[in-house]
Amino acid sequence: MSKFDHIRPFYDTEVNQALRSIADDPMMKAIMAFTFPELEEAEWVKELHRTYSIRDFQINFIYPAINMVLKKSSEGLSYSKLQHLDQHTPYLFISNHRDIILDTSLLNYVLYSEDLMMTSSAIGDNLVKRPLLLALSRLTRNFVVQRGLPAREMLESSRLMSEYIGELIFHENRSVWIAQREGRTKDGNDATHKGILKMIAMGKGDLADLEYFKKLNIVPVSFSYEYDPTDVLKMPELMAKSRSEVYVKQDNEDFNTIINGIMGQKKRIHVHIDSPINDEIDAILQKGESGNKQLQELCDVIDRRIISNYKLWPSNYIAFDLLYPGELFANEYTEAEKQDFVARMNKGVDTSDVVALENFLNMYANPVKNKQTILNGE
Repeated sequence: MSKFDHIRPFYDTEVNQALRSIADDPMMKAIMAFTFPELEEAEWVKELHRTYSIRDFQINFIYPAINMVLKKSSEGLSYSKLQHLDQHTPYLFISNHRDIILDTSLLNYVLYSEDLMMTSSAIGDNLVKRPLLLALSRLTRNFVVQRGLPAREMLESSRLMSEYIGELIFHENRSVWIAQREGRTKDGNDATHKGILKMIAMGKGDLADLEYFKKLNIVPVSFSYEYDPTDVLKMPELMAKSRSEVYVKQDNEDFNTIINGIMGQKKRIHVHIDSPINDEIDAILQKGESGNKQLQELCDVIDRRIISNYKLWPSNYIAFDLLYPGELFANEYTEAEKQDFVARMNKGVDTSDVVALENFLNMYANPVKNKQTILNGE
């Protein structure tokens, strides 16, 4: 027994048995029918039974599934050039987080397309309560982040996860993905939470925090969707926050968000995978400041990279100009694009409710404001 057994992905020796156990699940059949509409069920089941490794499952089943998702629910995926990454070097990818499943799936899609190492990725245990979802997450090299534990247990869980991240990078030579904050960004403000870095640093051993982060090879990643497929679904939580109320999720809310995120319309998508930030870490170290101040500066470095490389779409500029009348960015979109965005907004939001309208528009406009702040050196 390994101390990581309750959070780790499947080992390759466990993959075939796991695949056989889920082949008859109705949801699995629906996923395969969507991915391979030209195949009879017996054909994909036969191929599934011949699969004995996570990599083969990702390449032969998940990669085609993401291709089909992009075909059916987007107008295409673009991504940055990746010459600055080495195919044999493990990295710690830290990104903004907009979609539960697609963010990490698209990152691995891009990495595989460029012949780079795919990641092991963090996923909250609240998202894998259904047996099939847990199996699929373990079959795609996800490790489980435990949520909602009492304080002492949470501390031990964080320590274990930090140790596991180190195990993956330093001993298994495996890249890791983790979001810059717990949970998805709902309001378009992408900010790295210091608590995430503190958790990761628990595994540093005798090293200083920033020396450890240098060894991890941190690479910021920016995910940008022209339309957020779950924008309307985020509104109840945003409205509760605006009223200073505690938001309580509905039953099956996470599952419905997963489905809508995958199948909802996204229009264009861009993924920017940056270069490692070791030079910036060296610059912070040279200042000789306190550990807490250094961690905040590291958060700021990651934020600047993510926000600077965030691809702004017409939807972002339209939302800004609707929120702040004056058409400051009118050259960034067409009248047809504006009409499409307004129609989408009118369909999902009660525009007579000023607070609801502002929350929806801010979701798209905040990336514009944040990028302007960085460009202006504020």
